[in-house]
Amino acid sequence: MQTLDGMLTLSPWTASLTPEQLARVRAAIIERDFATGAFVASKGEASTMWIGVIDGLVKINAFADSGKSVTFAGVPAGSWIGEGSVLKREARKYDVIALRDSRIALLPEATFHWLLDTSIAFNRFLLNQLNERLSFFIGMIEQDRLLDPDARVARSLSSLFNQQLYPAAQADLQISQEELGHLAGVSRQRANQALQTLEAAGLLKVSYGSIAILDVDGLRRYGN
Repeated sequence: MQTLDGMLTLSPWTASLTPEQLARVRAAIIERDFATGAFVASKGEASTMWIGVIDGLVKINAFADSGKSVTFAGVPAGSWIGEGSVLKREARKYDVIALRDSRIALLPEATFHWLLDTSIAFNRFLLNQLNERLSFFIGMIEQDRLLDPDARVARSLSSLFNQQLYPAAQADLQISQEELGHLAGVSRQRANQALQTLEAAGLLKVSYGSIAILDVDGLRRYGN
């Protein structure tokens, strides 16, 4: 199981901090456990925390008044989310929901803004982070409107290998077909069919509870 210290070591923004800055960040972080299905953060609440996934898997989600929901992204261990809302001090525009039992790091906004004021390197990291986030969501709109379910599953898997957003990604993904279905916006059964197609194409290998990625670039291009 990943620890907070291990996650901070993997986080690209911590490498440029002084020992004093890192110690202040480490002391400010609150660690909390969330069970599968629990809301880590809710739409409409104040964005007072930058959210990091120490261990587990969460999704960024939104619900319409009709009850229909849409998943914007899956966020694996080692990743940070919600910097835009904390930066603007605005109400959160989405829910963050645990797809499995997850341990979460919460960095208070006061410490987040202190880093902005004291670390040029942290500012550069945020610029890159927000740029990658924008590119990701543009790609997600394309995926949702233009691609068939097989390609959507392929792109959902490849999206977990963005080194800026998800620096701890590993070739052997510990993800269930139900979790993948949530991320791709398809049923578990349809996700299973897509995985069989992608496995036959030599892009991945499916095992119980995990998916070994053999060709990330092939998954990114699938459906083009």
